[in-house]
Amino acid sequence: MKLDRYDLKILSILSRDGRITKSRLAEAINLSVSPCWERVRRLEKAGIIEGYCARINSGALVRRTPVWVQIELKAHNAESFQRFESLVHATDAVTECVAVGGGVDYLIKVESETIDAYQRLIDDWLTSDVGIERYFTYIVTKTVKAPRQGVDIDELANGAP
Repeated sequence: MKLDRYDLKILSILSRDGRITKSRLAEAINLSVSPCWERVRRLEKAGIIEGYCARINSGALVRRTPVWVQIELKAHNAESFQRFESLVHATDAVTECVAVGGGVDYLIKVESETIDAYQRLIDDWLTSDVGIERYFTYIVTKTVKAPRQGVDIDELANGAP
């Protein structure tokens, strides 16, 4: 799908403010409401806009201890990866997970009530048939840079990551 400057501006604005009204969005990109909203619908239908949500400060509700974990699996086949990824999806305390190359199979972020609760989770995983060979735990002491919110329109226009 080819995106023009209006589409890119819509994406940039909605990525920062998903609650903006149709009329304010149209005004911000210099289009009338109907054509602007047709573009939003087209972007949704194409799967470029996946949805809208609120960012919740979970720390304001419940204190969590963030821990990053490197995971290496015993076996490296589709069944082993699927088994581990299913476990990750079923574990609410895992808030992020990426598969990586370079000697480690996965990096996961676990947010638990305490370090003890985290260790009990890992102990359960180790005694299960999920196939963890080894793991390394990194307790977060300070967040230096959080995931960014919003989309930079210049990066989108120039095709930068």
